Amino acid sequence: MKKTAIGVFDSGYGGLTILKEIVKQLPEYDYIYLGDNARAPYGTRSFDTVYQYTLQCVEWFFEQGCELVILACNTASAKALRSIQQKDLPKLGANKRVLGVIRPSTEIIGNFSKTGSIGILGTTGTVLSESYPIEIHKFFPEIKVFQQACPMWVPLIENGAFDSPGADYFIKQYIDELLAQSAEIDTILLACTHYPILIDKIKQHSPAGIELVSQGGIVAKSLAQYLDNHQSMSKMISKTGSLQFFTTDSATDFDNHASLFFGKEVKSEHIFL
Repeated sequence: MKKTAIGVFDSGYGGLTILKEIVKQLPEYDYIYLGDNARAPYGTRSFDTVYQYTLQCVEWFFEQGCELVILACNTASAKALRSIQQKDLPKLGANKRVLGVIRPSTEIIGNFSKTGSIGILGTTGTVLSESYPIEIHKFFPEIKVFQQACPMWVPLIENGAFDSPGADYFIKQYIDELLAQSAEIDTILLACTHYPILIDKIKQHSPAGIELVSQGGIVAKSLAQYLDNHQSMSKMISKTGSLQFFTTDSATDFDNHASLFFGKEVKSEHIFL
């Protein structure tokens, strides 16, 4: 039986925070990471554009032999996952699977809140998609969900300005705007894979007692459960602990930025799509 790696996709670097936690929990598997940096960010692009870009990248993973692809990107999960699962996978291969990061987060986020009021911080695209309120209410109908788009956060991170005074201004602004929507919010989900880079500043500008939830550990645990429940898929994935990194933009630039997100040095290759 042909062995394959797990594909992990993001529009840029943020998915590396997810991959970092996945590798921590499931170090034995092989992984291929692709960042579509040449066309990032996805957060402000239309639904159709994000769908077309994401599908193109998913097809690339399938060409590499990956049977399982994780969309480690909230915008791609919000704007493209359902269409790919329903329209494209039946044609691309009955045994292939594409999973996202929204469902694992929404399945458990209600368990963190005592007041029943949850805040979502995400990109403009993720917020406008309404994916989080829709999915959360499937599992926790009584939960109140408040959202805030943070369009400046990803550019601040990717331009290396996340530790600047300017970053403090925009971090405080968006948190204040979210919390102004309800005094009952006691849990905030960081619904963008870039945002863990800002966790210390987010804590600094959030009231004491607010529970901040990142997605990496949640997605990793969900993937572990998925593979445990789908042994046929688990057995197809090679287990040599290898990691390969690819980018649609400059490999040098990718390598220079990636360690911030992944926690260690990486060596990537450039691909054309």
